[in-house]
Amino acid sequence: MTCGGGTGWDNHAGVVNCVSTSQHTPSARLSKHEDSVPQPSTKPNPLCRELTGLFFASPWLIGFLLLFAYPFAASLYWSFCRYDLLSPPDFIGTANYRRLGAELLAGERFGLALWNTCYYTLLSVPLSIALGIGLATMLSWKIRGQALYRTIFFLPSVMPVVASSVLWMWLLDPRDGIVNYALSWVGIDNQLWFRGASETLAPPGWFDFGSKDALALMSLWGVGNFMVIYLAAIGDIPMQLFEAAELDGAGRLRRFWHVTIPMLSHVIFFNLVMGMIQSVQAFTQIYLVSEGTGEPAGWSLVLSLHLFLSAFQDLDMGYASAMAWILFVVLLVATIGLFRTSRHWVHYQGVVR
Repeated sequence: MTCGGGTGWDNHAGVVNCVSTSQHTPSARLSKHEDSVPQPSTKPNPLCRELTGLFFASPWLIGFLLLFAYPFAASLYWSFCRYDLLSPPDFIGTANYRRLGAELLAGERFGLALWNTCYYTLLSVPLSIALGIGLATMLSWKIRGQALYRTIFFLPSVMPVVASSVLWMWLLDPRDGIVNYALSWVGIDNQLWFRGASETLAPPGWFDFGSKDALALMSLWGVGNFMVIYLAAIGDIPMQLFEAAELDGAGRLRRFWHVTIPMLSHVIFFNLVMGMIQSVQAFTQIYLVSEGTGEPAGWSLVLSLHLFLSAFQDLDMGYASAMAWILFVVLLVATIGLFRTSRHWVHYQGVVR
C-alpha cells in the first residue's frame, strides 16, 4: 500500500500503514542497530587529568623547586662546608656552628648581632602593637573627616623604604635634626640617635637614645599596616558587648580593657607573630642608616646585616649559611612558643575553650 492520497477513513488508514511500513525500512533497522551498539565512554582519563593539572601548576612548581627547595637544601649543605662562592665547597663538618657558638659566648660578631636583633625586636614589636591599637581605636570614632584621618595615618606605610629611611636620617640628625630641636624645647639634651652606641632601656644609658632606639622609632613609621587590621577587627566586635558592659557600669577605659582588648586578642597574636618575623628580617633601612657597616661600633649590626656582609663581602658562604639556619631555628622555636601560649590569652568569637 502506498502512502498516497485518500480522504476520511481511507486517508487515516494510509497514514497508519505508512508509519508501520516505515518502521521496517532498512534505515529504521540501521538506526536501531546503532542504538544497540555501545558508545565509547566520554569520561576523561584520570592520568590525563592529573597531567593537565600538573601542567597548569608547573610554573609554580618550577619556581618552588628552583627558588625555594634547592636553595633551602643547598644552604643546609653549605653550612657544613667552607665555601667562598669561587671554589667548590669543602666539607668541614660542624666547624661553622662551633665558630658561631664561640662568638656567642664571647659576645663578639654573632653574639653582638643576636643581642642587637633581640633588643630591636623586643622594643619595636610591642611599640608597634600598642600604637596600632591606639590609632585604630581613635580612628574608629565617628567624627567628621574620619576617612581623611585614616588615609593620613595609613599613607606612610606605603612609602618606599629607601625614601622613608633618608627622611628619618634627616629627622634624627644629631646636629640639625628636627627631633633634637623639638626635644631641646622640653629641656632634653641632644641625642646621637643613629650615631650613638647607647641603649635607652639598658644601663648606663637610661633614656639616652642610640642607634637601635632610633631604628625602633623608625619602624613605627609603617604601623599603618597593623592599624588597618586592628581597625577592621574593631568594626567586627558586636555592639551588644559594649552595651552590656555599659549597663554594668563600665566606663570607657574598662570597656576598652575588658571588651576591646580580649576581642582583639586573635589579631594581636597574628600581628605579634608577623611583627617578630619582620623585625628579625629587617635589612634595607638598617643597611642604609648604617651605611652597610653596622656602625657605630657594631651597635646596629643585626643578624640580617651580619649574614649579608659575611656572605657577599667576606665571601664566607658556609658561615653565613650556618647563621641562617640558626636564625631559622630561633624563629621556629619562638613561633611555636607563641602558639603554645596563645591558648591562655587568645580568644575567638563563637569558640568555647
